[in-house]
This record gives sequence, C-alpha cells and structure tokens, in this order.
Amino acid sequence: MKYMSVETESLLQEVKENIEAAQNYRSELQQRLQGLSQARKQVRGSSSHTREALHRHFQELQTSLSRVLGERLNSLLQEVDAIERESVSPLDDCQKLIEHGISAADELLREGEAAIRCGISDREEKLCHFAKKALHIQLDSLPEVPALVDVPCVSAQLDNSLLRVMQEHVGRHGNVSSHPPVQVEELVERPGSILVRWCKVDEDFTPQEYRLQYRRNNAAQYEDAYVGKDCEFLVLHLDPQTDYLFRVCARGEGRTEWSPWSIPQTGYTTLTPHEWCPGVDGYILSSRKNIAMRSDSSQGYGRSCVLYSSSPTYFCGQTLTFRISAAGQMHRHDSVGVCADNQAGVESLQRDQAVCISTNGAVFVNGKEMTNQLPAVTVGSAVTFDMEMVSLFSVSSNNNPTDGGTFKLRVTIGSGNREVVFDWLLDQAVDSLFFGCSFEHPGWKVLVF
Repeated sequence: MKYMSVETESLLQEVKENIEAAQNYRSELQQRLQGLSQARKQVRGSSSHTREALHRHFQELQTSLSRVLGERLNSLLQEVDAIERESVSPLDDCQKLIEHGISAADELLREGEAAIRCGISDREEKLCHFAKKALHIQLDSLPEVPALVDVPCVSAQLDNSLLRVMQEHVGRHGNVSSHPPVQVEELVERPGSILVRWCKVDEDFTPQEYRLQYRRNNAAQYEDAYVGKDCEFLVLHLDPQTDYLFRVCARGEGRTEWSPWSIPQTGYTTLTPHEWCPGVDGYILSSRKNIAMRSDSSQGYGRSCVLYSSSPTYFCGQTLTFRISAAGQMHRHDSVGVCADNQAGVESLQRDQAVCISTNGAVFVNGKEMTNQLPAVTVGSAVTFDMEMVSLFSVSSNNNPTDGGTFKLRVTIGSGNREVVFDWLLDQAVDSLFFGCSFEHPGWKVLVF
C-alpha cells in the first residue's frame, strides 16, 4: 500500500480548499447575478409602469381640457346667438314697417298717375279719392331707423395670455423621479401585527404627512393603514405566517398630490396574536378575541372579575399594549397587567405573581402597591408593558429576605407621558407570560396588542 507524501497531501488539501472556495465564489456570484436581474427588472418594470401612468394621465388631461374648452366655446356661441336674436328682432319689425310703407307709396303712385290720365268726366272724382288716400297715408311720417352706434356690434374679448399661462403650468406639471422620497426602513414582527417604520431619503423633500398602505402578497389592491405625521405605525389584525406587502408615500409641504410610492417591502409575523380567553362570565369578546368588553352578566359582588389571555403569548423583549376604548364606573380592583399564571377564583390582578396598573394609576407588584403612580386610565388611554430578563439565578433582596426568588424581570409600565421601572421577582423561571384585566363594573372595553 502506497502512502502519499506530506507534500502531496498538503497539495490535495489545498486543491480541495480551492474547489470549495471556487464553489462558494460561484454561488455568491450567482446570487449577485440574481440580484442584478431583480434590479434590472425593477428599473424596467417601474419605467414601463411610469410610461403607462404618464400616457394615461396626460390623455385624461387632454380629453378633459378638450371637453372644457368645447363647453366654454358652446357657451360663448350661445351668448352670441342670444344677442343676435334679441338685436335683430326689432330691426326686422322696422324693416317690415318700411316695406309696408313702400308698398303703400307704390300703390298711391299708381293711383295718382291713373287719376291724371283718366278722362275729364271721371277725373274730379278720382282726384278727390287720391287726395283723401294720400292724406290717410301720412306721407310726411317716416319710421325711425336706429343709428349704428345704437345697434349692438357683437365681438369677443379673448385673453391671449391664457395660452401662455397654460404652457407655464403644463411645463411644470408632473415630474419623474428615480427614487421615491421616502422608503420603508424596518418591519418588526409583533403578535398578530407588524410595526412598520419608514424614513425620508430625499434631503430636499419636506414631508407634511405620510401615507402607509399594505396588502396580502396575493391580493390585488392595497388598503390604507395610516395617514399622519408619525414615521411608524403598528398594523394590526394580521394573520401569522402570511406575507404582506407594505409601501409608503408622503405629501410635500404646501402640496396637494402624494409623492411616488416607496419600493414595496415584504413582511410577516410568526407570533401568535394576543387573544382573550373566551367563555368567561362577565366579558364579551370581539370576533378576533383581541377586544374584551365588561358586561353586566356576572352577578354578585365578590365573583371573579378577572379575564386572562387564552394562552401565555407575551414574551420578554416585546411591547404589550392595552388600549381603553370605553370606560365604566371605577373600582379599586380594576386593573390591567401581566401575570405568571392564570390563577382562577381571584377578584383582581392585584395579587402575587402579577404586575398591573389600576384604573386610578396605582402600580401593583406581586399584590403590593408601589409609591410611584401613573396617570389614571381613561377612554383613549394606552398602557404599555415592556419586560427584559435581568437574572435567571437565585436572587434575594438584602432589605427584605422574604423577596427571594429564582427569576428577575425588569418591567417598564408606561401610561400617558410617564412610566415606572422596577424589578419583578418570580418564584420560578417562565418562558412566557399571561396577560389579564379585571373590571368590577360593566362598560369597560379594552383592546390588547
């Protein structure tokens, strides 16, 4: 059996490494070639779409302008017709009167000439008849013909500067840009939702407000999600494991038209949406189970008024938000918050293994009220919970040995423009947490996301 020399083995190893490097290099080049193809497709596709949009827009403008000009021309021609009709009518009447006088004068002339030529026996009678008739016609009375200065002389006053003004406006109408002034910057998955952030990329563009749209990857039409001045928005009610396309545009300061749309970005969420637990007496849920309303079906004081999430869907590092859309009568047990378990038979979240905020703004940690207080919860209030892991090891407080535990979380609760930060000690480590609410009286309505 022959063995390869050290030099041969080294050379073979080098060849294998070069082959692997060449394969990786080729793979990277192929990926870049694919990216280049997508870039070319975007340029050609967007250019084709822009051409179609320009042709369509200017054809519509041309048709509309032609219609408007035609309507204005017809209106002016109708004015000319009306003036002509009203002005010619009295002239026609005067002409008929003059023509009637000429006819009467012609007849009188014929009778006078006949009376002169007739015989002596009939002459006197015919001359008397002629004289009477001439007196009746009133040969010294002539109808008045209006002077030319008193007769309408129709003309049109046309402002030749209109064409110049139109040329100036048309010359400035529309623009073609190679890059939209705003772009989607980040898509952050949230439970049953996606937080969309965008930013301005054109330094010369001053945005007045933004417009965000989204659609399913296989849908035909986009729908509006947000219009306003903020640069981020949480799009709710999204199905997990489903691709959605997001795009944003902006309206420039002092402008009425929207800018071109940003390049659509695809995003999806793998996180299960937050849902309230159905079938709990005293609460009515929305179809998506993310809105709970306290009803008056629960009878008697002291009955359990706590509603938990259907499962522990809150994880550290996320932001949990409760938005109050309706309010009822306040009670000291009313609370919204997060808990390690869904313990049944309790009146409130103000208990062990839970952190919460009451409707009057008091913060409770494991059933104990903190000295720090937040603003009272009212209609439109949004209460947020943010948590991060501080320690997985056994911890205890030197000031209070009974606070020993095995899991410490740093909790931030925000309400209004204020927030409180504290450490929450739990008896055991947990991977996920429940959320809940408790309201004593009906009328409260809370959305969770």
